[in-house]
Amino acid sequence: MSTMRLFTDHPESVGESYGEHLVTATGFGARMVLAGLACMVHAFLPFLFVKTGSQQISGLYDRMVANRRRNPVTGALDFCI
Repeated sequence: MSTMRLFTDHPESVGESYGEHLVTATGFGARMVLAGLACMVHAFLPFLFVKTGSQQISGLYDRMVANRRRNPVTGALDFCI
């Protein structure tokens, strides 16, 4: 397998270019990190960020399901992350 295929196989399998996948996955990761930090603050100060974690999880799940596409090779549904 060529080195280039290591970077393009998965993005192609979810109907994205490398650049599209980079932006999408980075956005998901950033939201997860920030939501995780909010949850850690919430653990010590339970009156802060009461719904932040669950709202972010729900939003990310909804976005992922809404962006589900058919894999052009297998015809199976894939998640775009």
